[in-house]
Amino acid sequence: MEPVTRLALTLGDPAGIGPEIVAATLATAPEPVRRRIVVYGDRDPLERGARAIGVALPRELAVIGDGLGDRAVSGAPDERTGAAQVGYLEAAVAAAARGELAAIVTAPISKTWARRAGFAFPGHTEMLASRLGVRDVVMMFVGPRLKVALATVHVALHDVARTLTTAGLRTTLELVARSLVTDFAIAAPRIGVVGLNPHAGEGGLLGAEERDVIGPALGALPPATLVGPLVPDAAFRALVEGRYDAAVAMYHDQGLIPVKLIDFDEAVNVTLGLPIVRTSPDHGTAYDIAGTGRARPISMQRALAVAVAMAGRRAA
Repeated sequence: MEPVTRLALTLGDPAGIGPEIVAATLATAPEPVRRRIVVYGDRDPLERGARAIGVALPRELAVIGDGLGDRAVSGAPDERTGAAQVGYLEAAVAAAARGELAAIVTAPISKTWARRAGFAFPGHTEMLASRLGVRDVVMMFVGPRLKVALATVHVALHDVARTLTTAGLRTTLELVARSLVTDFAIAAPRIGVVGLNPHAGEGGLLGAEERDVIGPALGALPPATLVGPLVPDAAFRALVEGRYDAAVAMYHDQGLIPVKLIDFDEAVNVTLGLPIVRTSPDHGTAYDIAGTGRARPISMQRALAVAVAMAGRRAA
């Protein structure tokens, strides 16, 4: 049986910068890749985005949409655009569930307007896991210099310590290790596991999570090597210097601050643990510049490139 090679790009909120960055990504994609792409979105906002950013859409382009986003106004989201962005995503994920897609690259949605349209999930990640029947997923950010995964994601800071569990962290580490080997062709990855507390707890003086939760999760995991718990204020310098292939941060901002400092324009959000590849840019809808042509498509272009590479390695 021939491997599935179809790639989906979802348009995101048609009132945001999604149409512009998707149009720019299509315009710069290599021809063999472009032939494999189907866009889940409406053609009118996509063409508007192409005009705004000054590119031409491919002549032959598969576009699947229901027309809900056709009257979207750049920078002015409403209930209709909220429903449109949810519809694009649902259609793409349904195609993935039928085995028709190798990867989905998602442009940004508005959690606020999606929720008003009945979207019952905190974001793409949770929706994809639910629709594709997966219990455990991990959010990892991949840039030219850093790969950082998160042990907890959208959790209030005062809830992080009680949310962290040894079993949950171990699952995260296993998914990260598997992805580094399978998706990124790192035969024997070194993974730095960042502590939660200042000085990684200072032997229990500044917190017990390193001793009671994180440390017990760091058993042998061949072919990967786990190193930690690392002192948080030094861990990411070591990652930049190449001493680790990836790091696992304990909470959202601990991991995302270094990623957006070092790899902001080119970082890609990757969901680990799904039966398909899923990537997205690491930014939001940017309503304030939507339609102006000032959107920077680099992260979306990188998201497609990473998805193509990951899908290719999985197929091989």
